[in-house]
Amino acid sequence: MKHAKRLKSFMLGASLLAASLPTWAVVNGPAVDMKGGPAIKQLNLQPPVTQIAEQIYSIHNLMLVICLVIFVAVFGVMFYSILKHRKSVGHKPATFHESTAVEIAWTVVPFIIVIVMALPATKTVVAMKDTSNADITIKATGMQWKWGYDYLKGEGEGISFLSTLSTPRTQVGAPGVEPTEKRGDNYLIEVDNEVVVPVNKKIRVITTANDVIHGWTVPAFGVKQDAIPGFVRDTWFKAEKIGTYRGQCVELCGKEHAFMPIVVTVVSDADYKKWVDGKKKEMAAKADDPSKVWTVDELKQRGEKVYTQHCVACHQATGKGVPGAFPALDASALVTGPKAPQINILLNGKAPGMPAWKGVLSDTEIAAVITYTRNSWSNKAAENIVQPAEVLAARK
Repeated sequence: MKHAKRLKSFMLGASLLAASLPTWAVVNGPAVDMKGGPAIKQLNLQPPVTQIAEQIYSIHNLMLVICLVIFVAVFGVMFYSILKHRKSVGHKPATFHESTAVEIAWTVVPFIIVIVMALPATKTVVAMKDTSNADITIKATGMQWKWGYDYLKGEGEGISFLSTLSTPRTQVGAPGVEPTEKRGDNYLIEVDNEVVVPVNKKIRVITTANDVIHGWTVPAFGVKQDAIPGFVRDTWFKAEKIGTYRGQCVELCGKEHAFMPIVVTVVSDADYKKWVDGKKKEMAAKADDPSKVWTVDELKQRGEKVYTQHCVACHQATGKGVPGAFPALDASALVTGPKAPQINILLNGKAPGMPAWKGVLSDTEIAAVITYTRNSWSNKAAENIVQPAEVLAARK
């Protein structure tokens, strides 16, 4: 495996020679700046920052070397035989039908090759599944089309937030509509809330989903784990370098599959403690007093922000939804009718596509977004306002 690592130098030289090749991906700097994500003109795997990723990288190079040696040996013998033993120079085909030595050789040699390839691969796969003795446990919940994170154990326990794409829609455009803003370096691989973890600590990630299958993947960590509705899977990583590392959902989860990136920021222990304190203060500030009575205009203003952040991807800015996938809220009987059923759906969700928001949004946020939908577009609901106290009562 040590010899296989020497291939890195070769690949670096090859990448320099390939400077004229098209750009495959663009991020905010060269691959060596440890900012994560694919690099400009990248021809190999992302630089590994965990032991598992390093082992994957080494095994990958080892397999390439073995395949290259087999290719050269097999085709070398074949072309040598074709050239040196051709009929035109007087050679005649052999008349033997069997050779015990040859039979043994082409059975034993492949067996040895398979063992050489399987031993390090098996060792790495077993290590990848060992999620015991984690310092911090985080639950990652995939949903269309964002990630929800809950810090379950370890420092930061109790922290919970949603992580959504932060690339402006003006950079993305739409089918038949050109973007109106220049695309940034982190186009489609940037989020509003990053996962933050301390360096050199074992992080266990529990994955699940509340609608369809998603995939939580960060190449620099050597991590790829499906998030499946109704199932709990887990993986782990231990980042050895401070930096920002990027990944994406790698399962085809719907029309905005490309818009749910993963960003993990690895920081020092001291910076992690500061982040935990700041995040908890932020969460406490968002926990509004549910007994406060709001006006319609106050709730609409706040509800528009909640809708833009969490609802617009499915139900659209126009409230028309996506026909056949997500229902319209404009002129919806649910939105214009009694408010209790709408409160219940936002709190508890509804299969197959509506997630439960009771563990993500506060009572005030749920009341605000319901009030916003009941007073937007063509909606003029008779029960046009929901107070946080009503949401709190529905939780019980």
